[in-house]
Amino acid sequence: METRSRDQVRANTVERCRERRILIPTLAEQRDPKLIPADVAEVLRGIDPQEVEPLNLFRITWHNDPGGGFGAVNALELPAQLTGVPARIVGLVGRHFPTGSHKVGAAFGCLVPRLVGGEFDPTTQVAVWPSTGNYCRGGAFDSALLGCHAVAILPEEMSLERFRWLENVGAEIIATPGCESNVKEIFDMCWEIRRTRPEAVIFNQFDEFGNYLWHWAVTGPAGEEWMSENAGPRDRLAGWVGATGSAGTLGAGDYLKQRFPRAVITAAEALQCPTLLRCGFGGHRIEGIGDKHVPWIHNVRNTDLVTAIDDEATMSLLRLFNEPAGRDLLVARGVPEAAVEQLGDLGISSICNLLAAVKTAKYLELESEDVLLTSFTDSVGMYETRLAEMTAERGPYTATRAEVDLERWLLGATTDHLRELTFPERRALHNLKYYTWVEQQGRTVEELEALWSPRFWADLTDTVPAWDESIRRFNADTGVLEILEREGSVG
Repeated sequence: METRSRDQVRANTVERCRERRILIPTLAEQRDPKLIPADVAEVLRGIDPQEVEPLNLFRITWHNDPGGGFGAVNALELPAQLTGVPARIVGLVGRHFPTGSHKVGAAFGCLVPRLVGGEFDPTTQVAVWPSTGNYCRGGAFDSALLGCHAVAILPEEMSLERFRWLENVGAEIIATPGCESNVKEIFDMCWEIRRTRPEAVIFNQFDEFGNYLWHWAVTGPAGEEWMSENAGPRDRLAGWVGATGSAGTLGAGDYLKQRFPRAVITAAEALQCPTLLRCGFGGHRIEGIGDKHVPWIHNVRNTDLVTAIDDEATMSLLRLFNEPAGRDLLVARGVPEAAVEQLGDLGISSICNLLAAVKTAKYLELESEDVLLTSFTDSVGMYETRLAEMTAERGPYTATRAEVDLERWLLGATTDHLRELTFPERRALHNLKYYTWVEQQGRTVEELEALWSPRFWADLTDTVPAWDESIRRFNADTGVLEILEREGSVG
């Protein structure tokens, strides 16, 4: 885009945000809500966090207090009676974000740099969000705030709740063939849209570094903050665990590894589609962790372990954690009732992360002073229809079934389907990017080679302060804070 036209696009966007009273938070404010203007924070107390309301952009943070306002990092530590390992396994809880998933942060990360930089015009262009479920919901949320048309692309086999949510927010929905592992079909649809809809702009979470940077700048520090406030004097961060998916959350691992050099990063995927573990392929039911490729934004050189999780384990534990017979068993086995009541915070991919953390703890023989951090992406609220489907297919969930699932899939988790990566193995996984990104998606070999260098990632994260400064200048141009204060919306 030429400088002149970029300036005009930015001017259009400034006017749109002024009209719709959109004040954009900085990454620093999302990382630490104490930096949010006090008047804005006070108004937020009276707004439903799930409402499509511009000020809820400030709720794209790990600090949402479910009762209103902001508080400590939203996190859930699972007791050893449940996990079967002495290590402390802690998940950052995503259900308190707008849309009910932290993926709205990834969408924010991909959109805002282009928005404030004059590279996307919400008054004339269409925002396209390729996804395996939650990311396109985050994008549709942002698009609704801007008053621009959103196109959500997701596999047709995703849960009904996702489609209903998108319909309610007014997004155009394109359901591509297959399940969550059918990412190429999503990419193919993006190429078709580029060919036929010149007004469309693709926000591809799998190759846009805004996704990585949002997690590096917001999720990683949330984990660090949890450690500073909850770890004992002898505790240490043993690692960060994240499902591969778009690889955004693995950026949080990169941040934490800088602060805690002894920490490892575990990348998890579905056993039925073991792309990193075996260069494998296939369909699976762990919704939201699309695979059969290595995401462009995955810093593979920094990944220490890969592990594959059986999708039957995640589906069975979804029932164990949410059916009355399962919860009764857990309480009888000594799991504190307060912890059992919070297990609804774990959706299917969250359970995948939990199991990957358990396998990591067993493989590394971690002890009670070791902490493994992960993310609990979304909650059971996205999968109520899956529970109903399993009841219809398998019959009512019984106490006996609960015993089997607990012993087999959680307490009986083993270290099979796990590999600690050597340097040549990391390089080999990095090279796998060639087949998707160079052969299919138009990247160059030179760009691919640049990603192997640690300097690339250091230079990338060095841009975060400039990103925030661009947001501040944009907000100053819109004058929205002053408008809200004058109208009495804040202050």
